[in-house]
Amino acid sequence: MMSVFEVPPKSAPADQQYERDFYSWALRQAALLRAGRFTELDITNIAEELETLGRAEFNSLVSALRVLTLHLLKWDHQPEKRSRSWVVSIVVQRGELSELLADNPGLKPRLDEATERAYGRARREAAAETGIDIKLFPQTCPYDLAAITSREIDLR
Repeated sequence: MMSVFEVPPKSAPADQQYERDFYSWALRQAALLRAGRFTELDITNIAEELETLGRAEFNSLVSALRVLTLHLLKWDHQPEKRSRSWVVSIVVQRGELSELLADNPGLKPRLDEATERAYGRARREAAAETGIDIKLFPQTCPYDLAAITSREIDLR
């Protein structure tokens, strides 16, 4: 069995291996990095994968904010349907958001952008889920970050 520190043999040109067998390509690139064999790296595809990872983290931020604003909208517009599951969802997503920002502080400057993107989707989903006309939900997010992350949610 090959150690993660050994460089796997090259089975095809890097760009072909990237397209046909991403897993093997990724292991080879990691091993080449660890071995200091920088001239053999597939720089173009490594850069693309790093950008993809960054976008994925931003999308995780948008997703957490979408769920939070969706539940806050439902909470505010359908008080008679408030449920423990909404509270749980809000608590869980607040935790996810907190951990995501702690792990990726570089996302903090993009919070406004992420909130705006998330709210547009949350607004459409809230209208679909509640049956309330979308025009009754504000066009721009009515919640600031403090409300999204810490507004009191109580079933009483």
